[in-house]
Formats: sequence, C-alpha cells, structure tokens
Amino acid sequence: MRTLRLLLEKEFRQIFRDKGLLPIIFIMPMVQLLIMPLAANFDVKNINLAVVDRDHSTYTQQMVSKIASSGYFRITGYYTDYAPALHQIEREKADIILEIPAHFETDLVRESKASVYVAADAINGTKAGLGSAYLNTILGDFNNEIRMKWLPAKMAAAGTVDVTYSNWFNPEMNYHLYMVPGILVLLVTMVGGFVAALNIVKEKEIGTIEQINVTPIKKWQFIIGKMIPFWVIGMVDFTIGLLLARYVYGVIPVGSLLLLYSFLAIYLVALLGFGLLISTYSDNQLQAMFVAFFFIMIFMLMSGLFVSVDNMPSWAKVIAKLTPVTHFIDVVRMIVLKGSRFSDIKMQFLYEIAFAVVLNGWAILNYRKTA
Repeated sequence: MRTLRLLLEKEFRQIFRDKGLLPIIFIMPMVQLLIMPLAANFDVKNINLAVVDRDHSTYTQQMVSKIASSGYFRITGYYTDYAPALHQIEREKADIILEIPAHFETDLVRESKASVYVAADAINGTKAGLGSAYLNTILGDFNNEIRMKWLPAKMAAAGTVDVTYSNWFNPEMNYHLYMVPGILVLLVTMVGGFVAALNIVKEKEIGTIEQINVTPIKKWQFIIGKMIPFWVIGMVDFTIGLLLARYVYGVIPVGSLLLLYSFLAIYLVALLGFGLLISTYSDNQLQAMFVAFFFIMIFMLMSGLFVSVDNMPSWAKVIAKLTPVTHFIDVVRMIVLKGSRFSDIKMQFLYEIAFAVVLNGWAILNYRKTA
C-alpha cells in the first residue's frame, strides 16, 4: 500500500503541475455542457411553409390561419402558382409547399370532399417527415372541425370523443431533460477516455517510464496508480455537471444519487481501463489520441445519445450493446428521469462490471514491464 500511495502522490502532483491540463479537465467540459444542450435539439419547429392558393376562399383562409397559429410553421410566401413556390424550396427559403387547388371550397361544400397537395424538401429527412406529419395532423383537425359544424347537433354530440392524456417523466416534453443527462455522460467519457489514453504514452515520451520499469513496482500497482487520480477527477466532473444541470436546465435527479454514483464508479473503472489499454498499445501521444478519438466517436454515435438504439439495424444493436457508454446513458436517464431502482438496472450493472474486469485485466496483461 505504501508503494501505491507514493504512485498516487506522484500522479496527483504531475496532474496539478500541468497548468494546461487543468482547464481541459474541469473548465472545457462545463462550457460544453452549457452550450451543447441548446444546440442538440431535435424538436422541429419554425418550419418554412409556402402556400399556393388557387381558390382564395373563406375556407382556405381559415385553414392557412390554423396552420400559422400552430406554432410549428412560418408562412414564408403566398402564391397563386406552383413555380415560384418551388423556386423558394430550391433557394432553401421554404421547407414545405401546400398547394390548394381551384374550386376547393366548392368541392368541399357540394361533394363533401376536397384535396390538397403537399410537397416537402426531403434533403433533411427528419424535418421533412415530421413537418409533413405535423401538417397532416393540423389538416385533419381542420377537417374534423368542418365536419362537426355540418353535422346536426345531436349527431355531433353523439360522435364526440373526449381524449385525456398525460406525459410521464417529462410532462412539459422539454427536450433538455432528455439530452442533458446523455451529454453529461459523453463529456465525462471524452475527458476520462482521452486523458487516460495519453497517460502512459506521455511517460514513454518523456522517458520516465524507463525509471519506473526498473523499480520493484508491480504492473497492477502501476495501472491502478494511473487510474485512481482520473477516477477521482471523473467523479468531480460528473458532480459539477449535475449541479450545472440542476441550476441551469432544471434537471433534478428523481432517483437515488447513491445508486447513480455507484454505477458511475464502475463505469469510470471500465472507461479508464479502456483508455489505459489504448495507452499500452500506443508508441506516442498522437497515435493514442487518434485511436481514442476513433473509438469514442463510435461510442458517441452508437450509444443512443442522439438516435435510439431500438431504431438501429440488428448488427448495430450488437455493437451498441458492446460499448460501456450505451449502458451508462441508459442508466443515467432511467435514474435521473424515471427514478429507477437497482432491480431495473441490474443487467446494465453486470455488463459494466464485466467491461471493467476485461478492459483493466487486458491493460495490466498488455503493459510490458522489464525489471
């Protein structure tokens, strides 16, 4: 234990002597946590809509007014022909075209049916799909309002269905509540993964690794001595991130903080073991940085942070389940938003323990120490 204590003392001194490393570890992640949730927002609003009205009737005016007042669409142009509206899409001034044909009101009154045409710019498939779905819903509501007006009072009352609904875990459907926990995990992952990956390689480049190799320090002592300081830093970063999430975005954990930090402790062991494993294979810091970036980019894109794992193909789901980040993002969202208990996350807990054992064991075995 005295040997391990001396190693830890050396590591902490080395970290705090590096004045350039401290802002990277503590300040940059917090700045990113303040900015990223504001930009990483998948709510589709302010959709630019060009209207081609060939009818100019009372009903078309009511329909366009209902669309404009929904809060999702901005009317960017009002035309009598399709060509200028299409030109607006080509210039990226409009996202969707709503074309109302001539005799729209006449067909609706006399034949009880009328049609409209919707064209969407599908370069951004998500925006086109959601925008078209929003527009179809609004048109459906407008259609039901007209139908209710035309039905006799008794029939309208008999056919009315009153729907009551509630949103669990996120009543106001605030996207920040979903994104902030995931981004917090990502920032802890980036700091822990990159710094740990550069750690042993830095010793190789400055030559101190040779001095350590000729000492009686065991390999497991050396790896643990490298891991614990960044484990502590990861805990501190996560705590500061939780405080920012609480006081800036109003994200207050519903579940047990003890359970959350217990999972975090295991996750950091697995993550730092992964970084140290990269460090044992790398010959210089540039090589370690690019290898770490390659894997962390995969972790980020396949972790379910932006796209649900359930929407991925089968082979991608397998890869996602083989990364520790995926399980931690799931657990943080479950504990913070849903108040999940240990029984709900025990499988993720076992996965994380397995990652920690395998990655750290591999790092210890791969570290070549010559006496």
